[in-house]
Amino acid sequence: STVQASTDAGFSIVTYTGTGSNATIGHGLGVAPSVVMTKVRNTANNWGVFHSGINDNTKALLLDTTDAAAAYGGSTGMWNNTAPTSTVFSVGTNGSTGGSANYVAYCFAEIEGYSKFGSYIGNGSTDGTFIYLGFRPAWFLLKRSDTSANWLIYDNKRDPDNRVAQGLFPN
Repeated sequence: STVQASTDAGFSIVTYTGTGSNATIGHGLGVAPSVVMTKVRNTANNWGVFHSGINDNTKALLLDTTDAAAAYGGSTGMWNNTAPTSTVFSVGTNGSTGGSANYVAYCFAEIEGYSKFGSYIGNGSTDGTFIYLGFRPAWFLLKRSDTSANWLIYDNKRDPDNRVAQGLFPN
């Protein structure tokens, strides 16, 4: 694998060649990433997304669909049923993470005052749930994990004031 990492920004770009077997891939962050997004570079397949807020290493999200979190990839799942560590993330044999193909992975770790990752339970209110991050984010990505729903991106350029209502649907 090849790693380009910024530990100050909590972000790394990793390219690797999958073998069709369970494997570990170095990410270069020095802390466990909260989010890992993988994409096959030489065949067609979904984006695989690990998110620490799902709290289940057998499940994944697909960035390019509206699907709920699910156990893709059979008995080992996309992530070989293993949470990322401070040095590696694990992949199973699923074609979105560890098939016999070339991949790129984007790994994100929290940096206080800069980035935050997590989960919350909505309250069903018209003004939504307040989510304290410790800072005002410039960019916010959201996905409901328990049922089919769009991915949503909100940013401070399209809607600079509260209440932010103009979003993008990246799926």
